[in-house]
Amino acid sequence: MRKLELALAAIFVAAFAYTGWQWWGPGPLAKPATVEIPDGATLGQASEILAYHGAIDGLGPEWYYLSRLFGSSDPIQAGEFEIPKGASGSAVLDLLQHGRPIQRLITVTEGMPSIIVAEKLAANAFLAGAVPPIGEGTVLPDSYGYERGEERGAVVRRMQSAMTKTLGQLIPKNSGKCPVASRTEIVTLASIVEKETGKASERRMVAGVYCNRLRIGMKLDADPTVIYPITKGKPLGRRIRRSELMAQTGYNTYRQPGLPLGPIANPGRESIAAVMNPADTKAIYFVADGTGGHVFAETFQQHQANVKRWYAIRRQRGEM
Repeated sequence: MRKLELALAAIFVAAFAYTGWQWWGPGPLAKPATVEIPDGATLGQASEILAYHGAIDGLGPEWYYLSRLFGSSDPIQAGEFEIPKGASGSAVLDLLQHGRPIQRLITVTEGMPSIIVAEKLAANAFLAGAVPPIGEGTVLPDSYGYERGEERGAVVRRMQSAMTKTLGQLIPKNSGKCPVASRTEIVTLASIVEKETGKASERRMVAGVYCNRLRIGMKLDADPTVIYPITKGKPLGRRIRRSELMAQTGYNTYRQPGLPLGPIANPGRESIAAVMNPADTKAIYFVADGTGGHVFAETFQQHQANVKRWYAIRRQRGEM
């Protein structure tokens, strides 16, 4: 009888050790694997998905019962998870319950034209469906999370909803200092401000100059508006030709006073806010200063002197 008890005890210890090894010991993955747990998936369904990807030992039921026996009762999360190489069954469950799903982001930078937004969406292999038409100036520059297999149109709608929400927040704060009324006019001028300066500290000043020009009926003379019909907002890669400066396109602000036909890019929140509350300035001219910023002037004579200094800098750099 004593030998039988010892044999049973040995079997029990061996079974417990094997079970413990199955749960806490190294898992079968020879390299990391990505698994996707759909929204609403049960623990049993998750075990089948994990087994299919080879992230757990066996066909799934073993891990499921061990999870119920040894694991936390916390719910599992939906999302994509990267299972590390050799992760134990215990570690896999903890990752699904308490870990961070893979965060997939697509970023629209400030001043990015819609043609590039569409190209980024189309090139993203994790998204599905066609890219819908994206009106210029309709998406808010930001980083947007998305799920693997999500429709591109759904991502675009989130981007556009963010712009609509931002305009709704900023327009009531309009100072009235700039003669722009409609949302299209606001976004159009903000897109020009965005393209004209790379310095955040200059946005309100550049907006102030353009608002002054609009107020007195002076042409905006903005190079980015000349380029837009040629490239749809992409970099031109060369100097603007005289014929392009003379072209009647509806966007050429060297040829017509007032705003162009529409936005020339997707402006960020700060450029929109700058148009809503431009700097108090009498300046109506600005030119590059050689440092990435601009120097501003109230009179044409001051502006001519500033232009001469800019040309001297360019000649010193061998650009002219």
